Amino acid sequence: MVNWFKFLFDKDTWAEVSSSLRKNMLRTVLTMVGVWWGILLLIGLLGAARGIENNFNLIFEDFATNSVFVFGRKTSMPFKGYETGRPVILKIEDVIKIQDNIEGVEFVVPRNMGNSTITRKTLSGSFTGTGDFPLLDVVAKQNLLWGRFINQSDIDDHKKVILISEDVYKQLFQKDEYPIGEIVLVGSINFKVIGVYTVVNFGGPQINYMIPFTTFQQIYNRGGIVDWMMVTGHSDYDINQIESDTKLLLKNMNDVHPDDNRAFSGFNLGERFGRITGFLTGMQFLTWFVGIATLIAGVFAIGSILLITVKERTKEIGIRRALGATPIVIKRQIIVESVTMALVAGFIGIISGGLILILMNRAMLNSDNPWMRNPSVSIAIVFFALFIVVILGTLIGLIPASKATSVKPIDALREE
Repeated sequence: MVNWFKFLFDKDTWAEVSSSLRKNMLRTVLTMVGVWWGILLLIGLLGAARGIENNFNLIFEDFATNSVFVFGRKTSMPFKGYETGRPVILKIEDVIKIQDNIEGVEFVVPRNMGNSTITRKTLSGSFTGTGDFPLLDVVAKQNLLWGRFINQSDIDDHKKVILISEDVYKQLFQKDEYPIGEIVLVGSINFKVIGVYTVVNFGGPQINYMIPFTTFQQIYNRGGIVDWMMVTGHSDYDINQIESDTKLLLKNMNDVHPDDNRAFSGFNLGERFGRITGFLTGMQFLTWFVGIATLIAGVFAIGSILLITVKERTKEIGIRRALGATPIVIKRQIIVESVTMALVAGFIGIISGGLILILMNRAMLNSDNPWMRNPSVSIAIVFFALFIVVILGTLIGLIPASKATSVKPIDALREE
């Protein structure tokens, strides 16, 4: 160990390494490209994967992902005297029954949907809106730009208050105009704006305004009807089982055949969330595989070039052996050259990968619809990548090093 320490900090060692690598600079650079490209891929792809994951986590940050949406449709099987094709209508009573009888349920949030024309002064537009309870803001935190969400007082007093989306605000208000407290017409009824929010779309219809659930029932004469409900389970419960139990209970309550799978439809957010997280995990695994495979290919290229170099330096090695250089000294020199090439290429790859991630981040910051946020890699990953480079560089260096020491001094001196 002491000899290795002295060897590594001996300026003659590095002078010899530098001289050896500069003899054919083009070949040296081309050899290092493989390792550089492997590190660049590893840093760039892992950073991009982390950026996609960061954006995904930000979108679902305040959303109860262990949830399922349940809709009433039409029956596809006759049952108890009812014919096929009967509409199944969800009711508030169903919400209460689910909350009280399904194991693992944390919240049940009923929602109603409708379309209305919203008018302010001379500006108007047709939008899709919902009637909601304050509980919605608990299971799916709304991204409010101004104001507040619906509260219990709004529900109890059937208040005519409204939250509008950013798109509605841009259509009905002047730029930088403060909207809170302003009056808009929903159909022919005055509503006071209490909030402006940014829409988060999960693939369904875009909701552009929200009013209290009870107000919605009153205005649209919906009684106790519910268009759909969001059922949220505790984190330690299987959302697929909750979905199955919920639909079975709804079938019993609404006289639907137990085998009728079309009477209720659902969107299982928990299952979709699991698929996406699985995809992200798989993408990271693939990134590691591709990056390390490219690294290995690059390091093998270094080994191949060093074998050629050893062949070219056969006479030089023979002279050193004749002057008393031991096999371990020759091996150390070759291994240090191998590791040096791998490390230099690795450092350049890390810097290049970092610059690419910075450029990607800037591009996303200037994008209206970014698909990744803060693409980055941890310091631990950087050091691990360098560790892999050192280990692979050392192992691959042993091959030409062994080749160099296998030649007898007398045979090396005869080499022309």
